[in-house]
Amino acid sequence: MRAEDIMSSPVVTVRPDTPVKAAIGLITSHGYTALPVVEDDDRLVGIVTEADLVRDRVIRDPRTLIWRDEAPTSPPPQTVGEVMTAPAIAVRRSADAAEVAKVLLDKRIRCAPVVDGAELVGIISRRDLLATLARDDLAIVADVRRVLAKYGGHGRWVVSVQDGVVVVVDEFDNHDDRHVAAVLAQSVPGVQAVTVRSRHDEKV
Repeated sequence: MRAEDIMSSPVVTVRPDTPVKAAIGLITSHGYTALPVVEDDDRLVGIVTEADLVRDRVIRDPRTLIWRDEAPTSPPPQTVGEVMTAPAIAVRRSADAAEVAKVLLDKRIRCAPVVDGAELVGIISRRDLLATLARDDLAIVADVRRVLAKYGGHGRWVVSVQDGVVVVVDEFDNHDDRHVAAVLAQSVPGVQAVTVRSRHDEKV
């Protein structure tokens, strides 16, 4: 499973000259956690997150700070380009979804833009990854059967799935074919583990 298989596209984006207030409106109205920042030809130049937009923008209530702090005398930055995180941590559209998950967790980020070269083509979030893990077993069975039918024909493979764990039984006893079947099944979104065995193994 690759990033392009589960990414969200098209993407709501902003530009460096977009007002911060407008970016805040997009994030709050759509329920996003971040917005990619692009320039001409959808070239990714950064990302603006909830943290970027909140930082230094919520002022202290003077009623709780009398004799201690002074109120800010200058306004906060007003454009996305002034507050965005750059460069953005991005992933290639061909990146393995397992590597994407590792990037999100290791870097402690909620989402990452997906690029083709420098061009933004999508965005992938922790929620997108969770959505694949939540796929219904019946949907996974149908997809696995479809990809296997293209390789070995209809009726050759017996497929079962429970909680994302796939078991494939091959009507024939061909080690190479079973290896290919495992690779194909592993490419289906929502699959968490694959076992492929021959019908002969079933009778032993």
